[in-house]
Amino acid sequence: MRMSALQRRVARLVTLATVVGLVAWGAGFSRAMAQAAGAAQAKPAAAKPAGAAAVARGKYLVDIAGCHDCHTPHKMGPDGPEPDMSLMLSGHPAAMALPPPPQMSGPWVFAGIGPFTAWAGPWGISYTRNLTPDKETGLGKWNLRAFTDTIRTGRHLGRGREILPPMPIPAYRNFNDQDLAAIFAYLQSIPAVKNKVPAPRAPVAATASNAGG
Repeated sequence: MRMSALQRRVARLVTLATVVGLVAWGAGFSRAMAQAAGAAQAKPAAAKPAGAAAVARGKYLVDIAGCHDCHTPHKMGPDGPEPDMSLMLSGHPAAMALPPPPQMSGPWVFAGIGPFTAWAGPWGISYTRNLTPDKETGLGKWNLRAFTDTIRTGRHLGRGREILPPMPIPAYRNFNDQDLAAIFAYLQSIPAVKNKVPAPRAPVAATASNAGG
């Protein structure tokens, strides 16, 4: 039976989260769609000095690494949900309020919402980050060193909190320095989207309150 694009996307994300996200946790990682889209306002990105070749390489790597699968919000298209490229890589929509996650039991140890921008598991609730160059809510104030250290260490800015599942840090650490520089150059070249993603919630907070509050 031929799989639809959405089914293929779900299959890939489930595999990624299972093999990579849960491995990372085990190693120590303790629609309202219209409403959400209306809350995030895009503006032109500030010009960044980066070679065209590096930006093109970065776009290629972001595309094949599946970054849009979780970091780009979805909208309803003619064939069902599809990435909303006007909000490209802007992370979990700030205006998307969520109910508490379902209770996990037995072999069911994690869950994700339909647009794949929020995930719950033993680590609590994680929301996909705004990767656009917005200076207040994205990566606009980051430099290459901060970005590289985050990927290399699996910690925010290389020294803060752990980067939570399903972000596949164990796999992304294998990017070489040139790859990470190209990815960062591309992320700094895309339109900035002002979207303040909620902070991650620890397990107790995740079950005690509305996840979108």
